[in-house]
Amino acid sequence: MSHYQVLHFINGELCNSAAPRFADIYNPALGSVQGQVALGTSREVDAAVAAAAKAFPSWANTPALSRARVLLNYLQLLQQHVDDFAQMLTREHGKTLADAKGEVARGIEVVEFAIGIPQLLKGEFSEQIARGIDACSMRQPLGVVAGITPFNFPVMVPMWMFPIALACGNTFVLKPSERDPSASLLHAKLLKEAGLPDGVFNVVQGDKDVVEALLDHPEVQAISFVGSTPIAQAIYARGCANGKRVQALGGAKNHMVVMPDADLDMAVDALMGAAYGSAGERCMAISVAVAVGSAGDALVEAMAKRVTALKINDGLVPDAEMGPVITHAAKQRIEILIAEGVSEGAELVVDGRNYVVPGREEGFFTGGTLFDHVTPDMSIYKQEIFGPVLCVVRVPDMASAAALINAHEYGNGVAVFTRDGGTAREFVRQIQVGMVGVNVPLPVPMAFHSFGGWKRSLFGDHHIYGPEGVRFYTRVKAVMQRWPDSISKGAEFSFPQMK
Repeated sequence: MSHYQVLHFINGELCNSAAPRFADIYNPALGSVQGQVALGTSREVDAAVAAAAKAFPSWANTPALSRARVLLNYLQLLQQHVDDFAQMLTREHGKTLADAKGEVARGIEVVEFAIGIPQLLKGEFSEQIARGIDACSMRQPLGVVAGITPFNFPVMVPMWMFPIALACGNTFVLKPSERDPSASLLHAKLLKEAGLPDGVFNVVQGDKDVVEALLDHPEVQAISFVGSTPIAQAIYARGCANGKRVQALGGAKNHMVVMPDADLDMAVDALMGAAYGSAGERCMAISVAVAVGSAGDALVEAMAKRVTALKINDGLVPDAEMGPVITHAAKQRIEILIAEGVSEGAELVVDGRNYVVPGREEGFFTGGTLFDHVTPDMSIYKQEIFGPVLCVVRVPDMASAAALINAHEYGNGVAVFTRDGGTAREFVRQIQVGMVGVNVPLPVPMAFHSFGGWKRSLFGDHHIYGPEGVRFYTRVKAVMQRWPDSISKGAEFSFPQMK
């Protein structure tokens, strides 16, 4: 594939930076540069926000049904371009084509939800709350809002944000990851083709400079972010300090509890997909298996055979089960953490370091890694590795498993595998985690629910997409009304009481 450039999309047009500066875009499977992405500055942010601010009054005044029809057109175009998005994802991120198509499908679900916005924006009405007075409430858009999105889901995560923001009547500025930015421009192209007015959706490519400019811009009313916990916390603090509404989703260390009565084959299948799918580069990946009681030996034995047999290859190869990680730096970081696990005393059952794919020797591949007898004081347990590494921790009972998970700083996702309904019910009640699966390894809510973790996995009061997304991108206005033909008793100087 020839080299290409990924530019900004501002006010309906592609544009370069005023002072051009570029970063390389790699093909992770080949380990080689395939393109460049423009890195914006505050000047591009100012231009994008100005375009969005200018477009906002007209877009907000567009009936919700008309906005929904634009999104319906966009939905139809998305469905026609699933393969295009998937090819982009595999070439720039490295995930397998099948996984990439799954990502696009989950993003499409949010658009399908957002098309119902006329129903979702309905307010409340109370007649005759006092003599001659009625009360109502309504939800109105915020204005210019922005999304800062990660490399691991460059199609889906932006779609957690902008379809709902646009449906609610806001205008949007997207700052995608510079690692795999091409999908952002295909979104922009299809939205324009669907009939979205210029300026309503804008893309500014870039790095830290663009993020800081968005956080400090006085006309940006809200920031949505998905990424690591240190960055999420910093974005939340700075955005809130600047008076913005912020939802910042951070890191995770997701556990899967395997009870002695669990269906072992089912649990192993679930762990393989949840720990090694997308090379573990998912915020909902299972990175810790908690083996309860007698479950440990059989689980580790079965997992070792499966991890060793993983089909690792270029994601474009049809039978590939796992592709490369995103960068050479990510590969190095993962393999350094594996070495730390060994030095701290964990049992390295399967070592994925120094993995080479024939014909892709320069690719950023690391093999599946499996540790046993991991303890909570080890760095591989405490840190989010964000790679294909599964740690097995052994505990004597369910109470110990729950205490272990509740003590962790992250609280994004968790799963329990058991045949016992009472055990599952009690686990769901006690666990301090935002998303819980019962015999479901990746409990990612559907678009008509909402996604979000607890503790240091989420900064802010609102989860993302679904009903919480509508609440985040709107604010409530309460109205009380009385008309001149009502009976007047003259001025009242005491606090009003409804009688």
